[in-house]
Amino acid sequence: MLLKTDKPNVRSFDKEELRSYFKERNEKAFRADQVYQWVWQKHAKSFEQMTNLSKDLRGFLDENFMITELKTTDCQRSSDGTVKSVFSLTDGKNIEGVLIPTEKRMTACISSQAGCSLDCTFCATAQLKMMRNLNSDEIYDQVVAIKQQAEDLYNKPLTNIVLMGMGEPLLNYKNVSGAIERINSEEGLNMAYKRITLSTSGISKMIHKLGDDEVKFKLALSLHAADNEKRSKIMSINNKNPLEDLADALKHYYSKTGNAVTYEYIVFKDFNDSIQDAKNLAAFCKHVPCKINIIEYNPIDGSNFEQTTDERLSAFVGILESRGIVAKVRRSRGKDIDAACGQLAGKNKAEK
Repeated sequence: MLLKTDKPNVRSFDKEELRSYFKERNEKAFRADQVYQWVWQKHAKSFEQMTNLSKDLRGFLDENFMITELKTTDCQRSSDGTVKSVFSLTDGKNIEGVLIPTEKRMTACISSQAGCSLDCTFCATAQLKMMRNLNSDEIYDQVVAIKQQAEDLYNKPLTNIVLMGMGEPLLNYKNVSGAIERINSEEGLNMAYKRITLSTSGISKMIHKLGDDEVKFKLALSLHAADNEKRSKIMSINNKNPLEDLADALKHYYSKTGNAVTYEYIVFKDFNDSIQDAKNLAAFCKHVPCKINIIEYNPIDGSNFEQTTDERLSAFVGILESRGIVAKVRRSRGKDIDAACGQLAGKNKAEK
């Protein structure tokens, strides 16, 4: 996607495409390698910064290409140490990303779309209109920015990445997979695939494709109910991707990758937190090896859901554990700055 200019984004070219472009203009191919290193490893935001290129070549590149820049326009730090950033894209649209620090991990939660086309009733992002897919470099740049925050604020390296921010990653699969490849690459951030998790609301054909592609990163499925009637009430995507289809897709995914799946399950008071709900979830867990993250509900404007009680939560988890299922209750981080699960809405402080 070209933004504000008819010049192509230099980071929309892979290395071989850049080499071909340079050769066609009688420039040495290794110059393309240098440009590639500048924009991906050294995170250059202008051609003038590329000091090992001649002045004439820098001028030529500036005339013919653009470099997109992700700007941090707002940053809030929670009482628990979580950091939420609003990032402004080249076209002025806003997205959000979160640094989640714990004793053992520094996790970047990043977005894949500006807005979202889905309408999950418990999610603030779903209240936004879908604006556009993010380009690979915009996804990548969120990781770069949050990685720098981890180093500056906590003097620790970034250890994990979760695509659990704004948008549905599998509806932007080409750009998401391109970003993940560069994050993993030695010519990028050199982060292992096993430290990257893609979270989806559940698109059966795309989960099937993940299996076909034999992806190496991890997969998490936002489940939130293990019967079709309840799930469709809160996630209309279930109407076209019912649990039976998701189960088949997950079986294919597991057969191709050998990777266990993580199910994310937000517990809502008196909706999906009964003993029967737990039994339904346990039954769904039989399809493929998995673990479950039980997530507390984080209130958003316009929603009538409430967090379940400790007693109901304990009984729910007890049913799962009695059936040998690994289930961990995840306490939300960053609730006081609207940075917790389901709260990202791409707003600056002044807009709240």
